[in-house]
Amino acid sequence: MKVAIGGPLKVAFRPWVEGLENIPAEGPAILASNHLSFSDSFFLPAVLDRKVTFIAKAEYFTTPGVKGRLTAAFFKGVGQLPVDRSGARGAGEAAVRSGIEVLERGELFGIYPEGTRSPDGRLYRGKPGGLARVALASGAPVIPVAMIDTEKIQPPGQVMPKLMRPGIRIGEPLDFSRYQGMEHDRFVLRALTDEVMYEIMKLSGQEYVDMYATAAKRQIADAAKAEKEAEKAAKAALAQAAKEQAAKEKAAQEKAARHSAAQADTDADSSES
Repeated sequence: MKVAIGGPLKVAFRPWVEGLENIPAEGPAILASNHLSFSDSFFLPAVLDRKVTFIAKAEYFTTPGVKGRLTAAFFKGVGQLPVDRSGARGAGEAAVRSGIEVLERGELFGIYPEGTRSPDGRLYRGKPGGLARVALASGAPVIPVAMIDTEKIQPPGQVMPKLMRPGIRIGEPLDFSRYQGMEHDRFVLRALTDEVMYEIMKLSGQEYVDMYATAAKRQIADAAKAEKEAEKAAKAALAQAAKEQAAKEKAAQEKAARHSAAQADTDADSSES
C-alpha cells in the first residue's frame, strides 16, 4: 500500500526533501512534526524508505458501509493506528501506549506535538503528554520534522488537493537520555517538548504562538461566530431603520394627502361663497 500510494504522490507532487540522512536506516525513532494539513501523514511516509506509523482517530476505522471499509483499509495501508478519542485522558494514554509498542518493534513512530492541525499556518505550543512521555518511556531519539506548504495543497475542509510542490525538512536527532526516569516530572515533560518545538520552528520558519492550537481554533470559531452575529444584528438594524423610514414616509404622505384634501374643501367653500 505504501508503494501504491507513495509512488503516485511523489510523481504528482514532486516533494522536495532536506535531511534524509538524519533518518536512521534501522532501529526506533520518533518523528515529531508540525501539522499543517491532513496530507502530512501521507507526504512524509512517501519520501522515506522506512514505514512510519501515525495515530489516527478511531472513527476512520469504524465507519460502516463500503466507503467506511475502504477508508479503514487506506489508513491501515499507510501505517496509521486507530485511537479512541472519546475521552481526552483515555486518548492520551492510548496514544502513548501505541507509540511505545511501535518503538519497541524497532520502527518509526510519527507524532504531531501540537495535537491538531494549525488553524492558520503558524506553529503552536506542543502538548507534553504524548511526545515527551513516549520519548522518555522508550528512550528513542526524537527527530524534528517540518512540513512546508502542505496547508496550501489541502487546506482544512478542501477535498481535492492543489498540485504544487510541498517541502519536508528533517532535523538532526535529539537525545533526551539526560531526562531518563523523570517521565512523571511535568517540568521535564514541558522542557523536552519546548526543545523539540524550537527545533521544528527553526526548520519550518513558522511564526511561533505560545498557546495550544485547540485554544486558537476555539478563539477563531468564537470570533467567526461573533462576526456572524454582528452581521446579523447589523442587517436587522438596517431592516428596522428601513421599516421606520418607510413608516415615516407613509405618515408624511398621509399627512400631505389630508392637508391637500382640507385645502380642497376650503377652496370649494370659498367658491360657493
